Order: sequence, then C-alpha cells, then structure tokens
Amino acid sequence: MRNQGRIWDRFAKKYVASPIDDVPSYEHKLDLTRRYMRPDMTVLEFGCGSGNTARLHAPHVAQYTAMDISKEMIAHGAALGPIPDNMKYRVADFATADFGGETYDMILALSVLHVLPDPPSVVRKVVEALKPGGYFVTSSVPIKEFGALRFAAPILGFLGIIPSLTAMSADELRSLMTDSGLAILEDWRPKPRSALFLISQKPA
Repeated sequence: MRNQGRIWDRFAKKYVASPIDDVPSYEHKLDLTRRYMRPDMTVLEFGCGSGNTARLHAPHVAQYTAMDISKEMIAHGAALGPIPDNMKYRVADFATADFGGETYDMILALSVLHVLPDPPSVVRKVVEALKPGGYFVTSSVPIKEFGALRFAAPILGFLGIIPSLTAMSADELRSLMTDSGLAILEDWRPKPRSALFLISQKPA
C-alpha cells in the first residue's frame, strides 16, 4: 500500500481543490450519518482525503480521527483552516494500523472501498475495530456497472497511473457487509449507476 500512498500524494492538491459534484446527495449522506451519531462516540474516518467531511461530523461526537494513507492529502486538508478541538489527523494505512481491539463506535470509509486492493480483509478489520453495536458508514462506487472502466482500471492501476480500483457490483458491496456479520441499516443511491451509500451495524 506504500505505492498507493505515493499515487494519492500526486493527486492530493487537485483532489482537495475539487468541488463536490452533487451537493444535495452529499448533504443527504451527512444527514443519514448524523442520525446514528451520539455526543459520546469515538469515531474514525479512514481515507479522509482533505478531512472536510470530518470537520462537519466532528462537532456531533466526542472524538474524531481523520486518517489517510497520503501525507499530502492530510497536509493540504490541514491547510484549509482550523479543525474542531475534538478532531485529529493521522497519516496511516488502515489495513496495517493497530487499533488495539474494539475501539470505535463508528468507522467511516467514504469513496474508499473501491480503491482498495483487498476490500474483504479491510471490512473484516473494521468489524474487529468496532465496538459491539458500532456502525460502519460507506459510500462506494460499483465499478462493475461502469463498462470500460471495469476493464481499464486494473491495467491503469497496475501501471501506477491511477490508484488501484476493485471492480464490485452494488450487490457484491452489500454482501461484503453481510458476509462480515454486519447488518445493513441504510441502503441509498441518488440514482442508478451512482455511488452506493450504506450504514451497517455490528451486532451488539
């Protein structure tokens, strides 16, 4: 995953400066997520990019860690301005980081699972890091629904031109949650062939 970090470092400045494509859908995802937040929660968001979403969510919980594999993403994001007192940035790879067991009440991975080489192992680690009854919030692109991208992405990723992409369908993304023992509570897409937003829960 070290190479992936360097790839994201190259994209960081442009990525952080890019506007949100669909603001109403973004705000709806924020609202859905906050329905499950509590003031006493400890939250982790990995693949946080600029941390802008973290800035918006942090005031609704007790502690919020915004993690990304790219130090440049974190640097550009931190330069955008002050962060809430209860929020901190961390440069790390979730797949190899040590969390010491059931640590978090909620974990978020937004626009992340489809850019991982091994999503099932990451989801299993999420389950291990969640407290009983904790929530996993994801927004993922079902690459299999996007024709040419499905076939070109593995080659471009192997060459290091773009980050690695894992081709999954919407149903495979859902199964990724349920096969790991999570129960899907929210399942939303703004339109066909768009990102799939899921909120899943670990058994209490």
